[in-house]
Amino acid sequence: MENTPDALVRHFIEALVRRDLDLAASMVTEDFEYDNVPMGKSFGPSALTDTLAGFFSMCSGIDWEILHQTSSGTIDDAIVMNERDDRVEIHGRWATLPVAGIFKIHHGKISLWRDYFDRQTIVDVMTPPS
Repeated sequence: MENTPDALVRHFIEALVRRDLDLAASMVTEDFEYDNVPMGKSFGPSALTDTLAGFFSMCSGIDWEILHQTSSGTIDDAIVMNERDDRVEIHGRWATLPVAGIFKIHHGKISLWRDYFDRQTIVDVMTPPS
């Protein structure tokens, strides 16, 4: 277990970049909420892995960079906010999705992950070139 909210979220993002969905799922609560704001919500560790497995299967490369991150609270009860550049390679081309993320931490696990980004940007990236 990570000892600070900041470290927990950084470790979570690193696991996702490595596509280690089992590790990522172990870092969230049973009642975890994943809110991909423009796309919809899913709930629980298995919904996290199901949602991301589908998206990650489209990606031949993933490189998410945390540009800025701040946190408030302790590992038992905290909020972490970050600004990221989520870079993905899909259909042979790299694209960057600017993202603002909010994470709620409860007793050493992530109970909420909410990402804000432009829906059309990701739709364009996922659409095969003509």
